[in-house]
Amino acid sequence: MKIIRAALLASSVVLLPHGAQAQQMDAEVLHWWTSGGESAAVKVFADEFNNEGGNWIDTAIAGGQAARNAGVNRIVGGNPPTVMQFNTGGQFVELVSNGLLRDLESVAGENDWRSVLPAALADAASRDGKFYAVPVNIHGQNWLFTNLKVLADAGVEQPQSFAELIAAGPKLREAGVIPLGHGGQNWQDNILFDAVLLEEGGPGLMKAIYGDVDTEAARGAEFRKAAEVFAQLRALVDEGSPGRNWNEATNMVLTGKAAAQVMGDWAKGEFIAAGLTAGTDYGCTIMPGGYMMGGDVFVFPKVDDAAAAAAQDKMAALMLSPGVQVAFNEKKGSVPARLDVDVSSMDACAQAGMEALQNAEAQVPSNNFYSPDLVGSVRDVITEYWNSPAMTPDDFVENFVSAMESAY
Repeated sequence: MKIIRAALLASSVVLLPHGAQAQQMDAEVLHWWTSGGESAAVKVFADEFNNEGGNWIDTAIAGGQAARNAGVNRIVGGNPPTVMQFNTGGQFVELVSNGLLRDLESVAGENDWRSVLPAALADAASRDGKFYAVPVNIHGQNWLFTNLKVLADAGVEQPQSFAELIAAGPKLREAGVIPLGHGGQNWQDNILFDAVLLEEGGPGLMKAIYGDVDTEAARGAEFRKAAEVFAQLRALVDEGSPGRNWNEATNMVLTGKAAAQVMGDWAKGEFIAAGLTAGTDYGCTIMPGGYMMGGDVFVFPKVDDAAAAAAQDKMAALMLSPGVQVAFNEKKGSVPARLDVDVSSMDACAQAGMEALQNAEAQVPSNNFYSPDLVGSVRDVITEYWNSPAMTPDDFVENFVSAMESAY
């Protein structure tokens, strides 16, 4: 919050109409979707907006953090993009609290968003009872993707749990493939650990750890078991894992170098972009415990120009319209944010995801729905443990508890 406040004071700039915004239905959209699957997905929005008389002006910046920082700098400097991809973490709260984003209640009310979105998703996109972001998808974060030919050649069935994946490791090694393609970056380590945590402790333990910040739960038997299972997964990855990008790990699976990857279903966009078919070329399993939900949102900075505001309203409604939701998520690899759409045209993985989400008890918010400070603290601890085979599960537990305590 200090960063944005300081920037506002320093600039003393009043938001002025952007040159592009002054044109009828022009919309500059800033986002960070640059991989093959991501680019194909965002093109769905662009094409639909252009088909409805708009003019999509694409500003893609690689890397979420770089794109968010660029967007925030432009917003506080008085030259905001018309629409911007964002997260619902700390920077989102700062922008809302400083009055820099439009509330979308009129569009949300007209299109009945609250009745069609999962409650946790609607809450994440809202502050003080008003929508300030449009959730455009639900990304399950605890999927196991596999190369089905690689599994068949090794005589391995599609694993349905981490225990089965670990048990398959030796056979896959004998077949000459890496059992688990993994990108050794802290957020990817965190996703892998949380998938194990959800399997071992269910939604209750996830909420206790990330929502209630319950240190006693972190010292409990289920958390410790998750730490043990997580450590066993180290034996499945290759030496090139540290620092690897997620899509590079996905490429290892789709080319048969690795057998499996635990990743959010944005990875599916890479399989789709490569022309592979779910259930035929690649397998997908929601790991046990529930459907760990994440997702993408877009925000709409305040603008003075009426034409730009009209373009924002058009874009917000369009992004959550039923047909666009299906078309966009077919490319993105995710499932629609609204649960009332017909997904019979989507692939087998998406249909399984939507079926799971119809059960409200299986809708498990990922850690991104909670405190960004806590997530930042524990990610470093998880990565340190992942990269330190000599560290015991008990040491990890105590380090994790210390990180929980230091975040507050």
